[in-house]
Amino acid sequence: MQPLAITMGDPAGIGPEIVAKFFAAGVSAPAIVIGDAGSLERAARALSLPLAIHSITSTAEARYAAGVINVLSVSALPSDLPLGVVDARAGQAAYQYITTAIDLALEGRIAGIVTAPIHKEAFKAAGVPYPGHTEILADRSGTSDFAMMLANDELRVILVTIHVPLRSVPDMITKARVLKTIELAYSACTAYGIAKPRIAVAGLNPHAGESGLFGHEDAAEIAPAILEAQTMGMNVSGPFAGDTVFMRARRGEFDIVVAQYHDQGLIPVKYMGIEHGVNVTIGLPFIRTSVDHGTAFDIAGKGVADASSLAYAFEQARLLQKVTTR
Repeated sequence: MQPLAITMGDPAGIGPEIVAKFFAAGVSAPAIVIGDAGSLERAARALSLPLAIHSITSTAEARYAAGVINVLSVSALPSDLPLGVVDARAGQAAYQYITTAIDLALEGRIAGIVTAPIHKEAFKAAGVPYPGHTEILADRSGTSDFAMMLANDELRVILVTIHVPLRSVPDMITKARVLKTIELAYSACTAYGIAKPRIAVAGLNPHAGESGLFGHEDAAEIAPAILEAQTMGMNVSGPFAGDTVFMRARRGEFDIVVAQYHDQGLIPVKYMGIEHGVNVTIGLPFIRTSVDHGTAFDIAGKGVADASSLAYAFEQARLLQKVTTR
């Protein structure tokens, strides 16, 4: 079985620390880290963790054993790289970790990618022309139809629009975009082994538009997309008011909710705790999961970062790997 690859994230953030803690707790399946060996060594020393850093140049050189982190280093970073601050060198390195992982996944050398957090300002400082992981993954893999899904043990949410200004969202809510997201929601659920997914679609406006009183997008774009999805045989309903549909899904009425914009969908998931949330990119030709939190510059290097979300993201990638290889 091919290993999963963990990208270390921004080296100036908590990525090295949570990766070190994750491996120290024991890894349930073969895994390599794409990152910086020096940063991981520094984190392991600071945390007094009994870890051995094994530098590799290819996945074939990996040695899977307790307490060993196989690290494929793709950029050299200074040993005194400051923690907790935006640094262009860290941003460029984090970007290279991601692109290397994508290339390995496309070549079939790894089973999937689990990503630690990056910092968007560090990307900007490094001249990286992407707002986040999702756009890099889609662009480099040549994927045109993709979506971000956030999930925990109680709720799955997939987004129609992702990293765009809120004022741009209404113009982006089209029948075609909503329908494609519904299709991706269906694919996401079947990837988790749900044979007949129950899909709910959240409205854009308060009360899902209230028959046009609070906006026209719900009736003009979202409802027709739902109707077409129903004719395709999907169990989909809505649009439902955004203030209640997530509660209904959490109670078990739906398997996944299609949310119209970033915060509408992410707040309900993150409110239940980021330690058990996972970000999954749907539509890629390989598995990708991620932690559900940021770089936490305010606590970087202090030894208090929680690796639970990384562990959860890794287990979700393993689950998807098992389903797809049945």
